[in-house]
Amino acid sequence: MLSRHSRKPIVVASLALLTACGGNNRHSPPESDAALVAAGKQAFRFETFGDEAKWTDTLRMHEVIASSVDPTTALAIGLKVDADALPPEVQQGIKNGSVDLKSPQTTVTLLKLGAVVGVVGHVETVAGKDQLTRVGITCALCHSTVDDSFARGIGKRLDGWPNRDLNPGAIIALSPALTAAQKAVYNSWGPGRYDPRFNIDGKNGPVLIPPAYGLKDIHSITYTGDGADVSYWNRYVAVTQMGGLGHFADPRIGVDISNGTSDRVEAVLPALRAYQLSLAAPPPPPGSFDAVAAVRGQLLFNGKAQCISCHSGPKFTDANERLHDMAEVVSEPEPDAVPGYASRSATKQYRTSPLRGVWQHPPYFHNGNAATLDDVVRTYNERKALGLTADEVADLAQYLKSL
Repeated sequence: MLSRHSRKPIVVASLALLTACGGNNRHSPPESDAALVAAGKQAFRFETFGDEAKWTDTLRMHEVIASSVDPTTALAIGLKVDADALPPEVQQGIKNGSVDLKSPQTTVTLLKLGAVVGVVGHVETVAGKDQLTRVGITCALCHSTVDDSFARGIGKRLDGWPNRDLNPGAIIALSPALTAAQKAVYNSWGPGRYDPRFNIDGKNGPVLIPPAYGLKDIHSITYTGDGADVSYWNRYVAVTQMGGLGHFADPRIGVDISNGTSDRVEAVLPALRAYQLSLAAPPPPPGSFDAVAAVRGQLLFNGKAQCISCHSGPKFTDANERLHDMAEVVSEPEPDAVPGYASRSATKQYRTSPLRGVWQHPPYFHNGNAATLDDVVRTYNERKALGLTADEVADLAQYLKSL
């Protein structure tokens, strides 16, 4: 039986066949195509785009994992484990303590099982012992979490949910290939934050990992609306951030990067897009908001608080019609006096974030300046001089929690 990582060439070949049947507009497939969505799900979870060249050959993360990253450490830095990938005997061993969660060798075993969300390990058995020989990452590393149904950090996958526990900077900083100065920058980011421009412009200003759900029918899908489709950002991240094999260029930001001599990204984009656009925003949990206060808050949203002037339509965003200048937004200035994130982007503007599922991913604004939805409303109230009372602020926050 093939392991997950050995299925990847077959997945890529299948994606190429599927997209060849989709006409000339390869990045606008019908989201209802079940086969394409299913292939995109596999790609989202398990496709590395050949980025092992970065994470293994350059950063040598396979050495770090095998020697120093036990499951307890992995969970502490926000990595997640897919409980459905664990055989019954492993599940039982975790429960009764016979599986050693303080041993890096257990992490190697979890990678062999394909159980570490967003991390693909190539494991070979040498002299009777499993050895991690190569490692890469997938979209799911940052844009999936688990429901903690088995234990903290171990459960069923929740694709599209941003992993705000994940500390990407701390993970990268484990690499023995980095300088002390580089490690200091990466360690400064903290959980749930990543700077997708740092390796491009050298400026340190991380943003929150965004949700990858609720994007259907929205064209400007990033904080700054770069690109008119999710495939733009998928290609940018796959090539310039993950280190996947392929090409990305955008003269607006002075980027023209090619990795390797083959392209592992292009054929995957249509299916990946189809899967991402199939991910609906999660509804609020029952009892998580005050329904009576939310009714009052909706009236404020549509009236006195003026939220609807930008958070309009069924997606609660005007992102398909316009972007907003930096001077218009209340999330600036950035923490620590770093340059505004939009100033580092292709558009130099911000999009209005959609609000469906907003209850799920605190903190808020692109830079995490607001810890709670109440803080969001208070910030708007102060910066926009809305004149909301304390009770009205609370009611409006309850409405946002209901979306």
